[in-house]
Amino acid sequence: MPAVSKTQPKQKGDIILSVSDLSKQFQVGKHTVHALSEVSFQVKSGIVTGLIGPDGAGKTTLMRLACGLFLPDSGTVTVLGMDAAHEAIRIQQSIGYMPQRFGLYEDLSVQENLDLYADLHTLPAGKRPARYDKLLHMTGLTPFTDRLAGRLSGGMKQKLGIACALVSPPPLLILDEPTVGVDPVSRRELWDIVYSQVEEMGMSVFLSTAYLDEAEQCSEVVLMHEGKFLGQDSPDTFSAELVNRTFVIHSRGSNSNKRKLLRELSFHPQTIDVIILGDTLRLVTRESMDPKKVVNTFALDPQKWKINASKPRFEDSFIDKLKRLKGAAAENKRTVIAAAKVDKRDTGDAILVKNLRREFGDFIAVKDLSFSVGRGEIFGLLGANGAGKTTTFRMLCGLLPATSGTLQVAGHDLRAARAPARAKIGYMAQKFSLYGDLTVRQNLNFFSAAYELRGKRQKERIQWALDSFGLAEIQNSESSNLPLGYKQRLALAAALMHEPEILFLDEPTSGIDPLARREFWNHINGLADAGVTVMVTTHFMEEASYCDNLIIMARGQVLATGSPSELTARYQSPDNPEPSMEDTFIHLIEEFEQRKKRPENTTP
Repeated sequence: MPAVSKTQPKQKGDIILSVSDLSKQFQVGKHTVHALSEVSFQVKSGIVTGLIGPDGAGKTTLMRLACGLFLPDSGTVTVLGMDAAHEAIRIQQSIGYMPQRFGLYEDLSVQENLDLYADLHTLPAGKRPARYDKLLHMTGLTPFTDRLAGRLSGGMKQKLGIACALVSPPPLLILDEPTVGVDPVSRRELWDIVYSQVEEMGMSVFLSTAYLDEAEQCSEVVLMHEGKFLGQDSPDTFSAELVNRTFVIHSRGSNSNKRKLLRELSFHPQTIDVIILGDTLRLVTRESMDPKKVVNTFALDPQKWKINASKPRFEDSFIDKLKRLKGAAAENKRTVIAAAKVDKRDTGDAILVKNLRREFGDFIAVKDLSFSVGRGEIFGLLGANGAGKTTTFRMLCGLLPATSGTLQVAGHDLRAARAPARAKIGYMAQKFSLYGDLTVRQNLNFFSAAYELRGKRQKERIQWALDSFGLAEIQNSESSNLPLGYKQRLALAAALMHEPEILFLDEPTSGIDPLARREFWNHINGLADAGVTVMVTTHFMEEASYCDNLIIMARGQVLATGSPSELTARYQSPDNPEPSMEDTFIHLIEEFEQRKKRPENTTP
C-alpha cells in the first residue's frame, strides 16, 4: 500500500477538523441511546483543543467518528479536508489516535508495538531508527524496549500509547482521556510530550479529559453534555464568567465543623458548588457577591469562619453550566446516606500501623511503614506508580499478609484475627468488580447475602441502597451497561451493605466526571461525619485535599505525612504563594529521586 501524504495545514489557525450537524445513536437492548445530537464545531490547527463533558456526553463516540471507526447517522466530520465517513482509511493513516484503553498489544514488547504501528502507518524503514530513538527518549522507555506492554505500569502504557500514535509524525493527534489512572508525575510528563509536539512540529492535538485542571492547559475547549454542544472558547473566557462568585471559607478555630457547614451550604438555594479542600471550603455562588454579602446570605458566623474572594477556575464554570442545565429543582437534591453503626464514644485509632513491611523474595514493596488513622477520619494514601500503596492497601484490607510489623484494624490484629477485622471493613476496588451480567438489584442481593444479611434486614438495606444512591429507576438494568458514574454508585453501595466501621476506597473516582465525583464525596463526607473511618488511594490531587490527613509514599517508604494544608505550606514561595497538592506531590517525588541519585545512596 503506498504511503499517504500527510499534508500539514498552511498556518496556525486553519481548520483541521470540522464537525457539522453530527448525530449518532445506538441501540442498547430495548433502549435507544442518543450519543450525539446535531453537534457542530471546528478545531483549529497548531493548538491543543480539549473535549470536555461528563460521563455519557458523547466524547468517545465523537472521536471514533472523527477517526472513521463509526459511521454517523447524519451530519459530517471532515478531518484534514477528508470526509471521515468515506475516506476512513486515508484519515487513519494520516492522523495519530490513542483510544481510551491504550490500543496496545499487551503480548507484544514495546519495540514490537512500535514496529506494528510503523507498519500500519507505512513509515519507511530508513526513517524508523531515528524516530524510535526520539520517541523512546521522549517517553523514558529506552530501557524497556524488550518488556511486554502488558507488564508496563499504567503511566508507561500511556506513554507507549502516545509513542505509537506519534510513530509517523501526524498533523493531528487525537487522544481519548490519555491521563486517566496515572499519577501526577506521569500526567505532567504526558503533557510535556504533547506540548513538545505542538511547539516543535506545529502538531494539532484534540483530546478529551476527565481532569478539569488539565482543561485549563488547553488553548480552547469544546463543552458537551448528553450528546449536545454547549460552547467553545478558551478556558480563561469561561472562567471569567464567574468573577465575584467564587470564595474560600477558612475556619477560625478547632470548634468549626467543616463537614457540617458543607452539608448546610449544599442545600442553600444560592449555592452552585461547594467542596472541602483541606482545612477550607470552596464556594461558588449563584449570584455575584462580595465576602460581606456571603456572610449575610449564608448566615455564617464570623467568629468561626473567614471568607475570602478567590480567582475563578475553569472547573467552577463547567460545574455552573452543568448544574444550571439540570435546573434549580434538581440542583440541590443531595442525598445524605444513612450512617453505619459506629460508636462515637470510641476514640481509639481505627487503623494502627507500626514498622509494616512486605517482601516479595528479594524485593521490598513496603519498608517499615508507620502511621495511625483516627475514627471518623478521611485518610489519604498517595504515591507515584510503584510506590507500594496498593500493596499496603491490600494488607490493610486483609487480602495480603504482612511480612512483619504491627497491623491493627477496627481494634483487631490483622495478623492474628483477620476474619473479625474484615467483618468491620467495606472495600471498593479500583476497577468495577461487581457482576456485569447481573442487574443492579441482583448485585445488591448477592453482596448483602455474602455479608450474611437475611430476611427483613436484607430487604431494608437493599432498599436503602436503591434510595440513597439513586439506583431505584435502573435496578433492573444489567450492571455492565451502566455509565461509569452509576457503576461507581453501585460499587460503593455494595461495599456499605453491612454498615462497616471502616471503608477502604482504591482509586474510587478514576475516570469519572466532576459531577459524579462531587456526588461521591458528598456521600463520603456524610459517612465520615457520622464516625465512619475512610481510607482512600487516589491519583487525583484535588481529591487528596478532601482528606483530613494523608501520607505520600515512594518506593515503599513514607516521604511526608500531615494534613493537606501542612504539606502544601512546605512549598510556599514568592513565585507560588498557594501551591496545590499536585505541586507538593511532584516536589516531594522529585526531591526523593534526586536524593536517590546522590553518590552516597549508590550501592557499590
